[in-house]
Amino acid sequence: MKAVTLTGIRKLEMIDIPKPEIIKPDDVLIKVRSIGVCGSDIHYFESGRIGSQVVQYPFMVGHELAGVVEAIGSSVTNLKVGEEVAVEPAVVCHECDQCKSGRENTCRNNKFLGCPGQIEGCMCEYIVMPAENCFPTHGKLTLDQAALCEPLPIGIYALNRAGVKPTDKIAILGAGPIGLCVLIAAKAMGITDIIMTEKIPERIAVAKKGGADWVENPDTTDVIAACHEHFEHGVDVAIECAGKQETLDDGIDMLKPGGKLIVVGIPTEDRVSFQADQYRRKEVTIYNIRRQNHCVQPAIDIIAKGDIDVDFMITHHFTLDQSQEAFDMVCDYKDGAVKAMITFD
Repeated sequence: MKAVTLTGIRKLEMIDIPKPEIIKPDDVLIKVRSIGVCGSDIHYFESGRIGSQVVQYPFMVGHELAGVVEAIGSSVTNLKVGEEVAVEPAVVCHECDQCKSGRENTCRNNKFLGCPGQIEGCMCEYIVMPAENCFPTHGKLTLDQAALCEPLPIGIYALNRAGVKPTDKIAILGAGPIGLCVLIAAKAMGITDIIMTEKIPERIAVAKKGGADWVENPDTTDVIAACHEHFEHGVDVAIECAGKQETLDDGIDMLKPGGKLIVVGIPTEDRVSFQADQYRRKEVTIYNIRRQNHCVQPAIDIIAKGDIDVDFMITHHFTLDQSQEAFDMVCDYKDGAVKAMITFD
């Protein structure tokens, strides 16, 4: 089968590898139909690492996928051949202290698609996953929407973990795919007071289309003053989705005393810092977000309900043969790229 693998910094190569086979009773063979290019994929593409997770070449990235069930193992009863599924990319052990305490997202033996040293990614025609990682969409979602049920749960989980309420006033810093997923999750919760910051003009336009009250560019606008003009006392919750020191700082500045800073973005630097005077005097609570936990089905339900548009964030489509072009475009923020999808005929 065809597969696309990283062979060096910013180098992708199409190769042929054996088609995977069902081995375990709970295995599901999936024909991959849609793949989202994620920011973490771009970290590996651009720098070959995220923190201590370093790529050993060649390596296949990719973890946002949807597909069609091709075959099932002998113990699988909840899926049928031909069904379309969204896929949870984290394979957990269910045995460690984290899993037993309901924190599967920090499983000590976690194996994540497209993560160095764990499992090869999904940039290929077929993949095998455990049945529990496969969520049928019952024809209520497109395959692209099903693939979005990997990043969207991160937005849902971030708000749930921090106990965000429908009456909260929130600021989302960064209007990339994750920031937009937080926006979608917030709207689904019934939150109406939502502001965003973003530097890329095309992403500002997409965020406005997605329903933010306002979206300002911190390079051209004093976003702190604008926030406090819009919300007299500041926001209850600031969600950092850009992985930048400046957005962490802006988030704390926007918060009212007793506010919550939710850190979702992945920094390229090994260390970030917080303004000690500000976060201490305001008694800010900081929540770190590690992927998501039990939020795939809620994401499917939100999209299936049809009240909230999610397609607005998809800006480009590519074929598997065009993966290099797709990754270059997303990495360099070309052509207004927000969420690029790799799809199969």
